[in-house]
Amino acid sequence: DVSSPKHGKVDPDNMPHVGGNTWAGGTGGRDTAGLGGKGGPYRLDAGHKVYQVSQAEKDAVPEEVKRAAREMGEKAFKQRLKEIQMSEYDASTYERFSGAVRRQVQSLRIILDNLQ
Repeated sequence: DVSSPKHGKVDPDNMPHVGGNTWAGGTGGRDTAGLGGKGGPYRLDAGHKVYQVSQAEKDAVPEEVKRAAREMGEKAFKQRLKEIQMSEYDASTYERFSGAVRRQVQSLRIILDNLQ
């Protein structure tokens, strides 16, 4: 069961963590920032293979936990914008332009990685 969203512990060795309720950047778990889980406050990619929980499990998260996770994610987003001296308007403008060329940038990254 989910209880309350949190960032989670940071693994200094960046080992992959699947499931559970402890590690930031894990996959398929609950309550912590990561990918493929349920009830976490925001997505956090530590570069590991993603294990996805079912949509039914995600839908079963209580509304108060979803609300707390959204609030925590919004707070972290605003803090990050402040750190990089960017307004919410700047972020939405950046996202609009970035989204328009996202596929081309990804293709270019793949080409450059292959050339290396």
